[in-house]
Amino acid sequence: MAQKEALGVIGGSGLYEIDELEDVEELRMETPFGDPSDLYVTGRIGDQRLVFLPRHGRGHRVAPHEINYRANIFGMKLLGVTRLLAISAVGSMREEIAPGHFVVVDQFIDRTFGRAPSFFEDGMVGHVSFADPVCSSLARVAVAAAREVGVTVHEGGTYVCINGPQFSTRAESNLYRSWGVDVIGMTNATEAKMAREAQICFCTVALATDYDCWHEGHGDVDVTAVLKIISQNVGNARSLVRAAAHLLPPTDPGCPCQRSLEHAVLSSPKGSSEEARQRLAPLFGRQE
Repeated sequence: MAQKEALGVIGGSGLYEIDELEDVEELRMETPFGDPSDLYVTGRIGDQRLVFLPRHGRGHRVAPHEINYRANIFGMKLLGVTRLLAISAVGSMREEIAPGHFVVVDQFIDRTFGRAPSFFEDGMVGHVSFADPVCSSLARVAVAAAREVGVTVHEGGTYVCINGPQFSTRAESNLYRSWGVDVIGMTNATEAKMAREAQICFCTVALATDYDCWHEGHGDVDVTAVLKIISQNVGNARSLVRAAAHLLPPTDPGCPCQRSLEHAVLSSPKGSSEEARQRLAPLFGRQE
């Protein structure tokens, strides 16, 4: 079914719904890569169509290493999403990024393992450019939305993505700081890779909840402390999404994110199965 292009939002810890939506509908999506984390919630904010998915499922049922990232992003593509905001709780690796601050990151270091790394398989080989993993245009909208809401926002930064579900050791935390990392989380690098292969503009809005375990002046990270900051910031995150929806310009088909597969596929049609080509066909075009 043809879909009007939409802004996608993936909610992280604490953000399980967007209550400002109008004309709400819940959709269960089937994908060739299995089941997404939960039902997709579609609706609109003003004239902007929006598709929301809680990455951990409502009730926080799915751990970071168990998330079906391919299914989540593929479902977004099928629903006409052209731009995707990922809201994510993170640990701060910098003194100046205090708990409660927002960070619109622009780089990732991926330290995950055991996750399906790509949509491309079974004779279909694709290599997308990933030097700049965040859409600069969408990031500017996210920063402007955060400022409109009135939260402290840091523009740019590097997100190190660990596998989880355990938090990092003190040695690991100090190592990542020596790399120049700004925040630490468990999900967004994988989402960014899937979005780039799906030709979807992607941006992370990271919500700092703690100082990981490197900061001697603060206690070690624990779930209780994280949940306290999350509860304070969920309202701000919802307000940011609403502001971003109003600030979004029309999707630019010339954006490199929207054309990431143009020269990415190396496989000849004879070298891949018809089944593999059909499975990946939605990635190559807009679902309009």
